[in-house]
Amino acid sequence: MAHLFSWGLHGDGKTLHPGEVVEPNERLTWPRTIEIGAQHVIAMFGATFLVPILTHFDPSTTLFFTALSTALFLLINANKLPSYLGSSFGFIAPIAAVASAGKGIAVASFGIMVTGILLALIGLLVHVAGSRWIDVIMPPVVNGAIVAIIGFNLAPSVWNNFTKAPDTAVVTLVAVMLIAVLFKGLLGRLNILIGVIIGYVYACIRGQVDFSAIEKASWIGLPHFHMPQPDISILPMFIPVVLVLVAENIGHVKSVAQMTGRDYDGQIGTALFADGLGTAIAGFGGGSGTTTYGENIGVMAATKVYSTAAYWCAAGFALLLSLCPKFGALINTIPAGVLGGVTTMLYGMIGMIGVRIWVENHVDFDKPINMMTAAVVMIIGIADFSFAIQGIAFNGIAIGTIVVLVMYHGLSAIGRLTGTVTREDTPQEA
Repeated sequence: MAHLFSWGLHGDGKTLHPGEVVEPNERLTWPRTIEIGAQHVIAMFGATFLVPILTHFDPSTTLFFTALSTALFLLINANKLPSYLGSSFGFIAPIAAVASAGKGIAVASFGIMVTGILLALIGLLVHVAGSRWIDVIMPPVVNGAIVAIIGFNLAPSVWNNFTKAPDTAVVTLVAVMLIAVLFKGLLGRLNILIGVIIGYVYACIRGQVDFSAIEKASWIGLPHFHMPQPDISILPMFIPVVLVLVAENIGHVKSVAQMTGRDYDGQIGTALFADGLGTAIAGFGGGSGTTTYGENIGVMAATKVYSTAAYWCAAGFALLLSLCPKFGALINTIPAGVLGGVTTMLYGMIGMIGVRIWVENHVDFDKPINMMTAAVVMIIGIADFSFAIQGIAFNGIAIGTIVVLVMYHGLSAIGRLTGTVTREDTPQEA
């Protein structure tokens, strides 16, 4: 165990010359490492805190479990794979569906816990059998469609928040967009956080923020934990999120491999297992589900520091913040107008990530199967088709996920039987 927490000093630990990188098993001096760890917390801050605010989970509890999940991820991956596990946006839609059905946060926590367990089991399977079977079951046209509808399905909730304070929403949205194009490097990558702060200040000026809860909160205290409440009927809403988490984790592993020049294919299974375990534990204790974060990829790309020591510092920093109830109360004062503005872009970006999967994998929409599959599923997800069977509700995401898998593979099988589709068309090039 001791060797896991030993990092070689990179050079003199103080300077990083052009073209140099700090490897995962290296570190700079501890003050510099702690500083970079704080940058990682700040980078994931805006997006991570939006999840509990939008789903009415406790922000301090969520932050506590992101710290715990990050530590588990680093341990399970033997400190070889740098990553911070923040709140997954994939859970917002099913949690919102549970809330609209009149069921509480404890029921949603059960869905998060089961999703995490399934992801961990997939991780074990990938570790033993490899990840090729994921590509067969979920080719890019399928994967992209599922990710896309999880974002676009949330459009109505964006409008509900937006209309509560349109002026604040517009100020927030414009600020988020302008920060991204006005500034380079880390500052530009923090556009969500800075945009939310600008929107919050504007909302304060407009008298839209209630500070009473901050005054009542203590400076030091444990987060609010709660046990999950089992309810099998909500699982169809949550299970599709597993596919999104698989895609996000594999994308993270591939991105880190590309940046560091290391072969991390052997870590895909352990990465999935670690995130699944972290999500399951978070669901058990009342936190939101976790995932790897693109924002932290951005920090690594900007600093060229891939040291896992920095991520341990980030986890420690997040843990300390989670033990300050007054800080959590401050986060909860962010008004609806600010949320409406920032989620106009964020939820759309989730949807566009699905589109990006299509583009990056050169999905050919001249092929009828690809076009029909994507078209039908997008309508199901955006319109939020729904029905219930014996008390088990299926929303647009659950129905869309089932339809995209059955439709794509079913049509492909029929096409091969009739000769209208060749094996070369599916799944590699489809």
